[in-house]
Amino acid sequence: MLICVALADSETEVLYAETSDDIEATANCLAAIKGGKTVLDVRESGSTLRFMLPVCCALGINAEFHMSGRLPERPMRPLLDALSSHGCTFSGVGSACLKNSGKLSSGTFNLPGNISSQFISGLLLALPLLDGDSRINVEGRAESQSYINMTIDALNIFGVEVECEDGFYRVKSQSYKSPGRVDVEGDWSNAAFWLCAGAIGAGEVTCTGLNLSSSQGDMAVTRLLEQFGAEVSYGHDSVMVTPRREKLRGIRIDAEDTPDLVPVIAAVAAIAAGETVIYNAARLRIKESDRLRTVSEMLLTLGADITETADGLIIRGVESLKGGTVSSFGDHRIAMTAAVASCLCDGPVTITGAEAVDKSYPGFWRDFKNLGGLLG
Repeated sequence: MLICVALADSETEVLYAETSDDIEATANCLAAIKGGKTVLDVRESGSTLRFMLPVCCALGINAEFHMSGRLPERPMRPLLDALSSHGCTFSGVGSACLKNSGKLSSGTFNLPGNISSQFISGLLLALPLLDGDSRINVEGRAESQSYINMTIDALNIFGVEVECEDGFYRVKSQSYKSPGRVDVEGDWSNAAFWLCAGAIGAGEVTCTGLNLSSSQGDMAVTRLLEQFGAEVSYGHDSVMVTPRREKLRGIRIDAEDTPDLVPVIAAVAAIAAGETVIYNAARLRIKESDRLRTVSEMLLTLGADITETADGLIIRGVESLKGGTVSSFGDHRIAMTAAVASCLCDGPVTITGAEAVDKSYPGFWRDFKNLGGLLG
């Protein structure tokens, strides 16, 4: 939304509930460009890098992207190859400072669908700015399709049309037009932590401000919780989950389109009777941490019965967890999952690197306390 605002023909008021390190990274990059600066600090935000790089290329802005954390190690080559084939060059690939030069030209772009939907989203944001029509060919099935749909929804709000057919997207040269004001819907990815806590904690939890017809793939958390056996109730813009720990049963989960749900869903599975199998989640190995390894290590430390596979996890439910000291591994979703897992523990849980939540949800510990969590 912020990138669309920056590219629009007039001012737009954006209403959203809370900021985060990733949001601030994007906002600061846009402000820097507006101020004539070309050194852009994307912090550890993969979305900021993968969205802003194609946009800078389309605008002919030669920029330096400074990265931190694990971001320099995360995949970029397919996007860089697509941009290189249309007039752009890059230096510092694989380092903490990536530089681009040249101006992007329109045409046909080929991208794999099984690495990151952010490659496709970044191009969709950039292509309307080019002279001439463009097409994105997606090789194989596009995983995390919902995130691409969210990008197209945002573009549509700003008057940008995208033609979608099976395996490709067509984007004409066109202008971003401000709607005057936009309301950013609630974040299902963050809500998922509280809804899962409602399924395994001591009392019901209600999350408000949610769009029940959202394009966000992580709203699938409600369907998954219902499959586990949790009691889920729906309001106009809210969801309530009531604890039914004794009735939770293991399920099979294809995580291809909802990889961000895997950590916290694994915590629910830790006390669901029987076996839960999570598969098609290999891309979790290239997130802020190798989430298949870090989820497994964190829950094992707390007393779960969990086995890591090549592309997922196998979790056998136990009566309760024991507690202990775990690391966030510098990963916001691991830190938040450990907090939710504390609902299952007979002893306290100490999370080192708990500040990792700032990446996506700086108010997490405030809300954890407001819901009855005890912080020491």
